[in-house]
Amino acid sequence: MDLLLPTISTLCIVISAIFVAIGWYYIKARKTEDHRKMMLTAAWFAVAFFVIYFSRTAFIGNTSFGGPENIKIYYTIFLIFHILLSTTSGVLGVFMIRWGLKNRLDKHRKFGPMTSVLWFCTAITGLLVYLLLYVFFPGGETTSLIKAIFGF
Repeated sequence: MDLLLPTISTLCIVISAIFVAIGWYYIKARKTEDHRKMMLTAAWFAVAFFVIYFSRTAFIGNTSFGGPENIKIYYTIFLIFHILLSTTSGVLGVFMIRWGLKNRLDKHRKFGPMTSVLWFCTAITGLLVYLLLYVFFPGGETTSLIKAIFGF
């Protein structure tokens, strides 16, 4: 059970990136309606990730790095990079959806390709974080946000 929610949330991000890639293909082929459907599907998978991740963080907790101490600093730096990347691409993704739906295609076209590339990098680094936490090394301690703040 410890791996179920992290596995599902990681799959959601990977699937989201796949739909972004398909959407990118469709817009290059000038199939705008198919592009819109793929990008909105990608967004829903990203939202599913967000809900699962933050629910797990609040009620179950986050898992600390359980690998060797001599590589923990490298994992931490990588994790910080992933968090900054995911936050940036997530915010840009919201703007891309908004601009696309409001037909602000000048801004959508300008920032869309960069946002897609950042989202692919987010998915790849997120998958690597998952592998480092749960596959390559045993997971460390898991403490919920609620427990950390309120003590129960």
